[in-house]
Formats: sequence, structure tokens, C-alpha cells
Amino acid sequence: MNATVTDVRDEYHMTAPTGTDFALEARNLDFFYGKNQSLYGVNLPVEKHKITALIGPSGCGKSTLLRALNRIYDLYPGQHAVGRILLDGEDVLSDRKSIARLRERVSMVIETGQGTEPIDEENVMRSGTDLARLRARVGMVFQKPTPFPMSIYDNVAFGVRLYHRKSKADMDVIVERALKRAALWDEVKDKLQSSGLGLSGGQQQRLCVARGIAVEPEVLLLDEPASALDPISTAKLEETLMELKRDFTIVIVTHNLQQAARISDYTGFMFLGKMIEFGPTADLFSNPKAQRTRDYVTGRFG
Repeated sequence: MNATVTDVRDEYHMTAPTGTDFALEARNLDFFYGKNQSLYGVNLPVEKHKITALIGPSGCGKSTLLRALNRIYDLYPGQHAVGRILLDGEDVLSDRKSIARLRERVSMVIETGQGTEPIDEENVMRSGTDLARLRARVGMVFQKPTPFPMSIYDNVAFGVRLYHRKSKADMDVIVERALKRAALWDEVKDKLQSSGLGLSGGQQQRLCVARGIAVEPEVLLLDEPASALDPISTAKLEETLMELKRDFTIVIVTHNLQQAARISDYTGFMFLGKMIEFGPTADLFSNPKAQRTRDYVTGRFG
């Protein structure tokens, strides 16, 4: 299907959640890789304790939107977002200009070995801590399992140790609880000191989920978490996510339309960097309002 961004600019259908209890919300969000724009005025309401799925063909902006929600793009020079991203009502983009200026100063000092005035190390650390706390509040699980080269126990405890000082007894409780919630405890409880790299692919992905939820985030983002898993591991992961939404808000990017239909409460269909349609999953799949959505969910393109 040949189309341009201009073609889809005015094609937008949203059935927003009936409540206003949003854990996360993107408003009129644009995103740029350098000078190249990849998201155009995206709106995304994410209701608390629900699973929201993002679907669409490859390159439509799903993963870009997901990574904007916890500002992980800040790790990469030249990438920036314009608009608003509200986390429990707080705009997480509000300090992006000060961070950009701070980075310019740090770069200048690194390159020249000197500056016009001393760098305030406390402020440098504070900016970094703010972003770290944001990512603790909005955790992420990536497409491929990313266990750290350390024990299963230390994988789960890693994030907690970044933010809190815990006794060994308290940490034991946190690790066990996270592994149980990720439906992994029974499989690893007798080998917590073994390397996380020794687990199967499905187990590694659930270990990453356990690591993400151990810090008690408000929102958990998942970028095609089952794409590298076999059907049995995928089913186990989906079952885990259905249980986790009792305690967390979940946003998942998936190419698997059946998966979105099975586990999500709301679905957004994206195309060429635009949110074409958003609404309750059952409605979007059974009675899509936009022709492009209908074509995609019926397999005519994608």
C-alpha cells in the first residue's frame, strides 16, 4: 500500500476510555530522529490497571512511541520529542531543555578539559537521578530477553539496589515476590545463585519482567516481548501479563494481532507515524471505524 503521511494526517478515530484515571497519557506527541520526523501528533490515553496494545505494520512508529514514554531516547544524541507525556498528571518532558543545556556543558568540558564556570556535580547527578526515577516508575521489557551476566537473584535485585538500601532479609522478600508475580519462582527457587544467562528464552524474558516489576513501577512497557519465544513460552508470558495488570498498568507493542486481541483491553493502530484508531480492543477488531484499520486487521496489508 503506497501512502504518505499527508494522506493519513486527518484520518483519526479515537474512542477514549470512559474514565479519566490515566496512568500515562501522550498528547499531540511528535518525535524526531535528528531532522527526520517519525511521530506526528500522537495521542495515547493509558488507563490504569489495563493492558493497552499498539499494533501496526513495521516502521509505523509503535516502538518509537513506546520508547518515548519513559524517555529512553535520551540515551541517544539527536533524538527528541515535542508535545506532552503525562505520568499520573506530571509532564515528563518538562525538563528536556535544561537537560539539553546540561549535556552541552558536559560535552564542552569533556572536549576542552575546561569550562567558563565549574560544572555543578550535584545538579548533574540530579538530572540523571530524575531520569532514572522516571524509568523506575515506567519500566521496560525489550524484544529480546536481556538478562544481566549475573545470578538470577542479582538480576531481580539490580534495580532495587539502584534506589533503595535494603537488608538481606528484605531483599530476599522482594526477589521472591517479583519472581512469583512473573510466574518464575517455582522454576528457579532452588538455583537463585545460578546465572540468569543459563535460563531458557522464555524464562529469561520472565526474569526481565521480574526485574522490571521488582521496583514496583506504575507502568510496564513491553516491546514485542514474545517475538523470540515459542508458543508455549508465549502463552505463559501472556498469562503472566494478565495477572500483572491487577497491580500494574501495561503497554505492549505486538505484531501478533491474535495476541493483542487475547490480552489487551485497549488497542491503538498506527500507520506512518500516526495513531489512526484507538479504542476498546473488542470494538477495534470487530468494528473498526477507519478503512486502514479494517484493511490491517483483516490482513489486506502489513
